[in-house]
Amino acid sequence: MANRPILALVAHDAKKDAMVEFARRNRDKLADFRLVATGTTGGRIAEACPELDITPFKSGPLGGDQQIGAMIADGNLHGLIFFVDPLTPMPHDVDVKALMRLALVYDLPMALNLSTAEILLRSARLTGLKTTSTTPEIDLFRS
Repeated sequence: MANRPILALVAHDAKKDAMVEFARRNRDKLADFRLVATGTTGGRIAEACPELDITPFKSGPLGGDQQIGAMIADGNLHGLIFFVDPLTPMPHDVDVKALMRLALVYDLPMALNLSTAEILLRSARLTGLKTTSTTPEIDLFRS
């Protein structure tokens, strides 16, 4: 299953418990993906769900956000779930904004909270399938 889509999991400190619980509840769906995550988040998920294929990168402030951003820019990432803490100031806020900006620029499916993460996991687009919607899909980067 080397051709499984790659999903990134990131969580601010106050949201790490929620991300681990999300992974536990959705371990069957997440098993369909190769997972990458920023350092502590990835380590905690790997400990809670050892059966998942997860590669932890550096912690966010030490470059993990940029590692995931590089995957987005290179077209090697299929989705991003980022549990954001909107109430705590982040010393590396500029890195977080850059990661989200890349996801927006490259039109990457991205969830920033639990509700949208649950929807994203059920998304046909995330798994590389064509949607059944009659709405035409557009290529934003075509001239």
